[in-house]
Amino acid sequence: MGTAAFDLIDYIIFAVYVLMIVGVGLYVSRIKKGVERTSQDYFLASRSLKWWAIGASLIAANISAEHFIAMSGSGYRIGLGIAAYEWIAAIVLIIVGKYFLPMFLDKGIYTMPQFIEGRYNKSVSVAFAVFWLLVYVFVNLTSVIWLGALAMDRIMGIPIMWGIAGLAFFSAVYSIYGGLKAVAWTDVVQVFFLIGGGLVTTFLGLYAVSGGEGVFQGLAVIYEKAADTHFSMIVPRETIVPDGVGGYTDAFYDLPGLAVILGAMWLTNLGYWGFNQFIIQKGLAAENIQHAKRGLIFAGYLKILIPVIVILPGITAYVLFQHPEIIRDGGYSGEIVRADEAYPWLLRNIVPPGIRGLTFAALVAAIVSSLSAMINSTSTIFTMDIYKPFFKKDATERELVLVGRIVAFTALVIAVASARPLLGGLDQAFQYIQEYTGYIYPGVVVVFGMGLFWKQATARAALWTAIATIPAGIIIKIIFPEMPFILRMGYVFIILVFIASYLSLTDKRLVKAEPPKGFRASFMIRTGYGFITAGIIALILGISFIGQLAYLGYEAIFMLATAFGFIGMIFIFNARMPKADPKAYEIKPELFKTGKPFNIGAAGIILIVGLLYYFFW
Repeated sequence: MGTAAFDLIDYIIFAVYVLMIVGVGLYVSRIKKGVERTSQDYFLASRSLKWWAIGASLIAANISAEHFIAMSGSGYRIGLGIAAYEWIAAIVLIIVGKYFLPMFLDKGIYTMPQFIEGRYNKSVSVAFAVFWLLVYVFVNLTSVIWLGALAMDRIMGIPIMWGIAGLAFFSAVYSIYGGLKAVAWTDVVQVFFLIGGGLVTTFLGLYAVSGGEGVFQGLAVIYEKAADTHFSMIVPRETIVPDGVGGYTDAFYDLPGLAVILGAMWLTNLGYWGFNQFIIQKGLAAENIQHAKRGLIFAGYLKILIPVIVILPGITAYVLFQHPEIIRDGGYSGEIVRADEAYPWLLRNIVPPGIRGLTFAALVAAIVSSLSAMINSTSTIFTMDIYKPFFKKDATERELVLVGRIVAFTALVIAVASARPLLGGLDQAFQYIQEYTGYIYPGVVVVFGMGLFWKQATARAALWTAIATIPAGIIIKIIFPEMPFILRMGYVFIILVFIASYLSLTDKRLVKAEPPKGFRASFMIRTGYGFITAGIIALILGISFIGQLAYLGYEAIFMLATAFGFIGMIFIFNARMPKADPKAYEIKPELFKTGKPFNIGAAGIILIVGLLYYFFW
């Protein structure tokens, strides 16, 4: 399809954006003459980030080209249901902020493998460090840079290889030199362009749909035209939609009904937001625990807003393309053959000269901020988990920073060289990413979750759970090839919970431990039995209604029942079992206390998401 050509004003706006980002990155990275940059400064921004910088940086690292292109395409093809990824993530950020991040901060760690080493042992830690490095370089960095360059090619006609080189250079200019401080502070500016430019596109699209009568009228029109097909959060089986290649597919396989609420989408979000280095590193750099918690609440509200920026444009493009009579001043140019062409098509047809520079800046901001975060986290893991313990334990601060920069540059070069060979196109790349995360996150959540909270969890159980994760996913996929990946992840989780529980409770390396007493013990026991009761109820409901509600993916409730039972078991064993793993972390209840701002913010997120599901069920 054609491209939306830049006018002079667009070039000026985009140039101002680039200069601003590079200038901010280099300015905040400066150090006084004679002062040596430390590893804590380079990798954790001297643990100085405020809540608003944390929230902005989290979202900037999260949102990338696949949101603007692929998620907008899903909005075009499936509708609002794809917003479940964003709205469930908003609630998960509350859980991570209240329970996970405080424990990480209490341990003063730099990386997730460092946490694993402290809780289990070095072999499990190294396995995770190598695993994450491979994922970041060959999956995350390559996919973001490829999808970003592909989006730039489709929207502006920039050749893909030039796009790859340009994005890599742009992100490297300040992030490799300045480290996390440069990444985080430029992200604050990036989010302004990302949100602002995205909203402008949405508003212009709705204005076009309304025939010039305003944004709210545009919302009314797209709801009227697409209410039956594009405004349902729960997608039943046999929701047939075009597949973009001349045939049709069942949207249920992407969003299997109730499984989105009851099932493994929680695992994906908990693994991504709670235990993924390039995300959680922003929280580890917080000035204190309260700033970390509030930063995640701020990010939660931004997540609620993201569907307005990336999904509504897709639905708008669907209405405009299906109902060309809506526009008053003529037709549109170009076709939407594949769903992922919806956002570029919308930009070409409704964004006027002078605004294209801003919308293009929003897209590039999303890409570059994600690249910078991944580069920094890759260098952090290699330097702190591989180089320092295995190559030079007495390395100076200056050496650690130098190694971090070298690794960051090397990782980026490898990603640039690997992007085209590994990823053949947007659809294949996005499906590849979804499938890959579907294989790894059940194991990540079980290993890290029980490491945080279960005193009887052992290194043997963690290692074998991690090893079993991918084979279990492959076996279930072979046996049930038509099963949606969200349901498949749920069954893998159930298998891993039983493996981890058995191996932990039969491990002879458990040592004598003093269980808690008094009110704390009774509270834990009551809570444990409460979760187990909830699990039994969920199991009974699943068995009772699985036949009637199979078309809604109701079987995901069995994963929920297992999760409730597992959590309940952890509470009860922690309270009663006189044995524990020798490296189990002491759980400090005071870490989980939250102030009024956090509680009010969390309640607001839950209320908004609940209302959204109520209105668009």
